[in-house]
Amino acid sequence: MLQTLDPNEVLSRLFGSVSRARILELLISQTGRAFYQREIMYEAGLSLQPTQRELKNLLDLGIIKRRETGDKVYYEVDTLSPFFKPLSEVFEIVQRQSESQKRR
Repeated sequence: MLQTLDPNEVLSRLFGSVSRARILELLISQTGRAFYQREIMYEAGLSLQPTQRELKNLLDLGIIKRRETGDKVYYEVDTLSPFFKPLSEVFEIVQRQSESQKRR
């Protein structure tokens, strides 16, 4: 079944939210980089409300961290979170699956 699904669909089904999956994919794929909210919206292709909702959810779960600098608020994945390694592995599996499908 996994082999026939689009990688984005796999992530959306797994995380229960397209917005959550896109934000996690962005932040995990660029671990160590902090993004401000508008950057996340733009890069993930989301509108303001879903971005704010999912950032709050991920922050409350301890998956991401927030830092304020002047008038901007930055978010990045928290590599010390107990969820970081398992989530990274999930995204790596989906990425490998996607690359495998492209070669066919």
